[in-house]
Amino acid sequence: MATDAPDAAVPAEEGGGQRALDLLDKAINLQSPLVRRNIARARRRNPEATPAQVIRSLERMYVGALTGTGAAVGGTAAAPGVGTGLALALTAGETLSSLELSALFALSIAEVHGVPIDEVERRRTIVMGILLGGAGSETIAKVAGRTGQHWGRQVVAKVPVETLRQINKILGKNFVTKYGTKQGIIVLGRVAPFGIGAVIGGGANAALAALAVRAGRRAFGPPPASWDG
Repeated sequence: MATDAPDAAVPAEEGGGQRALDLLDKAINLQSPLVRRNIARARRRNPEATPAQVIRSLERMYVGALTGTGAAVGGTAAAPGVGTGLALALTAGETLSSLELSALFALSIAEVHGVPIDEVERRRTIVMGILLGGAGSETIAKVAGRTGQHWGRQVVAKVPVETLRQINKILGKNFVTKYGTKQGIIVLGRVAPFGIGAVIGGGANAALAALAVRAGRRAFGPPPASWDG
């Protein structure tokens, strides 16, 4: 495993953009120590599970948890005497929870695949690359100057940290633009009254989770055949 690099902030635009990246870094820092515990929890469900089966379990846990947080917050707007004010306040906290769940999922998948996640720049690349999907993988391949499948193994685990910093600078701007916009749309949907917010919030989070699951599969490719491998 590589040693940790200084935890410098990801470059970004001032204001809301920097706040979004601060939330992302906070989520990554909070969840990184919990990665192995998350994998152990998935393995306890089936002690004989292969890495592929554990990854499927992690995917189901992630989709279920993220969908649940979106539906719970969206449903508050329908409660008598609650309304959109409290729903908006809860949504601000739920955004961090969503990022924490996404960071934990992405880093857990990397760990099962044997990709080093000790360095903060590698953690950022993994999380942002998966959340950004196809756009993230294209950016990573272009800046790293490498082509081929499974950037999670071919790029994140092998390129120098300085290259990862360049990648993360671009990914950070894309994260603010694309992920931030999606979250803004979802926030408006969650505060819709009469229970509509719960449907939109849960459904939108489920869609984001499904995209992250597909991006994770593309990033790392087939799981190891065994834990020793």
